[in-house]
Amino acid sequence: MQPLTVGTASDSSDADQRVILHGISWDAYEALLLALGDTPGIRVSYLDGEMQLVGPSKTHEKLKKRWGALIEVFVEETGGVVDGYGSMTLKKERKLAGAEADECYAVGGEKEWPDLALEVVWTSGGVDKLEIYRRLGVREVWFWIEGVITVHVLGPSGFRASKTSKLLPGIDLGHLARFLQRSGPQTELVRAYRAELAAGRGKTKPRRRAKATH
Repeated sequence: MQPLTVGTASDSSDADQRVILHGISWDAYEALLLALGDTPGIRVSYLDGEMQLVGPSKTHEKLKKRWGALIEVFVEETGGVVDGYGSMTLKKERKLAGAEADECYAVGGEKEWPDLALEVVWTSGGVDKLEIYRRLGVREVWFWIEGVITVHVLGPSGFRASKTSKLLPGIDLGHLARFLQRSGPQTELVRAYRAELAAGRGKTKPRRRAKATH
């Protein structure tokens, strides 16, 4: 067992703490998960013998809570259905992959496995999260990186970047990202976002199909 990387976000005094270990067996990975139990604040990822442990910063945790809260408001206000699973451990031994997202959701109702994973990228580098989620079969992964939300949709050949979400097709990602940059208490942020949605903002307009020409 050899430490590969010990990293933090270099541009912030409120930085994530990260350790990556090489050559870790699946049994050792599961033993660590068991030892950690419900220890708050530690997220573990695993891919082909590489294991990453992240201790999220206060800012990271605050951002992911707000992000999840706003998504839940959007779904509520648009009549959708989601079930939140927080940072539950997702793992498949035969795929040698495991992850604990910042937030994850089943869309459309309760399921054994989430459809959507949210990841706040506060520190560069690390294990390949998209490859992990591809092996796990998570349908969409959203990343927040320096104020921008990017969406990756799973298809037959893997994930592809998309400007819109298939799971939440009406959400305006740019509008959502700008809201996440706002200061103030989370409750005020949620109220303001709800008001925006009620006023018709924060939702994308469906594209009109081009009329057929003869």
